[in-house]
Amino acid sequence: MIKKILIVLFLLPVIAKAQEKQSMQMLLDSLKTHPKTIADDLVVEKAIAGKKMANGNLFPEIDLFGTYDYSSSPSGMLPIAPNELLEMVKDQSIAQPFSQNIMRAGASISMPIFVKSIYTMAAKAKTMYHSAEAMRYINLLKNEAIIVSLNANLKYMNSMIDALNKKKQSVLKTQDIITIKVNNQRAPESALLKINDALNQIDLAIAGIQLKKAEVTTKLQDLTGIYLEKNVEMTQIGTYADSGLVALNPLRYKIDAERLGVRAEKEKLYPMLVARGNYNHSMAAAYNNGGSVNKDYTTVGLVLKVPLFNKFQYAKISKSNIEVRELENDLAQKELELTTQAKQLQINLQIIENTISLYEKSIDDKEKLLKVAKIAYKSDRMTIEDYLKYEDDYVLEQSKYNKAIAEKWQTLMKLAVIYGNDIEKIVK
Repeated sequence: MIKKILIVLFLLPVIAKAQEKQSMQMLLDSLKTHPKTIADDLVVEKAIAGKKMANGNLFPEIDLFGTYDYSSSPSGMLPIAPNELLEMVKDQSIAQPFSQNIMRAGASISMPIFVKSIYTMAAKAKTMYHSAEAMRYINLLKNEAIIVSLNANLKYMNSMIDALNKKKQSVLKTQDIITIKVNNQRAPESALLKINDALNQIDLAIAGIQLKKAEVTTKLQDLTGIYLEKNVEMTQIGTYADSGLVALNPLRYKIDAERLGVRAEKEKLYPMLVARGNYNHSMAAAYNNGGSVNKDYTTVGLVLKVPLFNKFQYAKISKSNIEVRELENDLAQKELELTTQAKQLQINLQIIENTISLYEKSIDDKEKLLKVAKIAYKSDRMTIEDYLKYEDDYVLEQSKYNKAIAEKWQTLMKLAVIYGNDIEKIVK
């Protein structure tokens, strides 16, 4: 029995740690089935379909057909060589391939031999697919970063509520002392009013935080479908890596695709060579003797098209060039903004980390001062106002400390998104 208890006690920390990891992973995994993520998946699927459509233009196009034609005078079922026609005219017993009612069935094929713009459009579709994939990845990182930041805010708010509740318990104990002093006429009744007001202010502060906490939990539930009353414990297991402005990759791919689009529009002015083939089986009653006529007719050829003048196409090329320049200007602007933002965030992160260490030391000092203040007030060597100030200072310092931790997470997540880092390798 003792052995089993020891085993359970030994495994408890391991189990707790596994559950903690599962909880954070649960939030991130739930995002992967969120409608926002599915919407990005659909955009990628749409890009894949576009790529297939563009590549499909390189394959032959084959059609089957069937027709029935009536004409007021006999018409030819297929071209006839002059010598063959002369034989038919001389011998009327031969059914001639002319009729007023003709049925046809057959197949046609068309295939590009050289249409330069098709290959370029296929390359554009492939690049648009890469852009959609990059956007899906960045959007997933953004939402994961929001989850981590919201969880950090939730932890900050829960810590503040806990700190205020501890302050309330401390002030309540002081209230008991003041009540005794007032009853013994060792303190004025105003001291009791002041301590009651301090307790009321604590309750108001908690209520204000509860409202903000409700907003955070709602946003978390919107992203994950999970309602959290308390934050999920998370640990930093890595940090950001400056791998370039990966957040701009979707725009870069889009610009590359639009450049290919401009090239394709120009290539539509190039000569085009297309192969065509046609098989035709015609059936009819011959007009000269009513005999049955069944004839096959096949044509195969090449079509060369050389554009000489197309004003609309020239205007389209000009418009496409302007659109590319707009995107390039947008990219240059965003590169400047993100570079500046990333540098500032890196500086902020260093300052916040140093600040957290300072706050830890300051909280210890404030706690010691508060203990001294309590003793001083009990021995009538300090006013109620001064004592309450020490209570406020201690909670305020805890607030700054917890806020700094939340800001550290938020700053780290922003850098991770900018540099396209895997957030699951930074936090667990």
